[in-house]
Amino acid sequence: MNLKEKIIALKKEKNAVLLAHYYQRPEIQEIADYVGDSLGLSQQAATTDASIIVFSGVHFMAETAKIINPQKKVIIPDINAGCSLADSCPPEEFKKFKETYPRHTVITYINCTATIKTMSDIVCTSSNALKIVNSLPKETPIIFAPDKNLGNYIMKETGRKMLLWDGSCIVHEAFNFDKLLALKKEHPDAEIIAHPESEEHILKTATYIGSTAGMINYVKESRVKKFIVGTEVGILHEMKRKVPDAILIPIPVDEDNTCACSECAFMKVNTLQKIYDCLKHESPEISIDDNIREKALIPIERMFQLS
Repeated sequence: MNLKEKIIALKKEKNAVLLAHYYQRPEIQEIADYVGDSLGLSQQAATTDASIIVFSGVHFMAETAKIINPQKKVIIPDINAGCSLADSCPPEEFKKFKETYPRHTVITYINCTATIKTMSDIVCTSSNALKIVNSLPKETPIIFAPDKNLGNYIMKETGRKMLLWDGSCIVHEAFNFDKLLALKKEHPDAEIIAHPESEEHILKTATYIGSTAGMINYVKESRVKKFIVGTEVGILHEMKRKVPDAILIPIPVDEDNTCACSECAFMKVNTLQKIYDCLKHESPEISIDDNIREKALIPIERMFQLS
């Protein structure tokens, strides 16, 4: 058997489910039981009847799966698959920031650590952020963390004023604006679609702004057949699978980047070999202190109730 066949056989033998983010390598997406964005992956983790969850994504995603499924074994191909956005919000610093504004409701983007989730009132994803912010009374003061770009987008769309934590995703801040304008000039018939973690000047050029799942659905339903895509390049695999005749062009990044498109180095550390090894040995396993897990679960459950 080849590696893919071995993984599929092991999944069946161990009653395991493989969840993969849209930013994973194409060969991983092809054998995953479910491929999705943060909201979809959280929902799948909440409803799976598998004994083992193999989470091919980054660490905070696997943590979220464990928070939701304390009785299940959650394993990750590479324990060092981190997240620049989650890292931009150190718990001790955020704790001090929150204590300065004790009357504020804290909404955190799911791209944060379990410890940050324990300091949150509600968790959100890019798919449901607008709905969750709009669900709160207009007079409610809000702290939004950790992504300032997503926070700015939410404020613009909802008209709400929020206190923003100064965090960001290096992948979505790598886009080169001048190259984007040149690309649009070269392809005037293309629509620009972008993830709300992108910087404001990128979002201003976009015809559509939305989550990874939202971007895929937009391409699928659009009459336009050419798109300039502003998010991690891994999404192109699923877009192409859903819309084979679409022309997809990633937004270029700065000259000093190692790739012509925006790639998340953390997402790409996962490989088929690592998936096979972690499933065979059921390691590295995600473990979370019960006290942290129980506190972190509360804002996640509130998200599910509201979305």
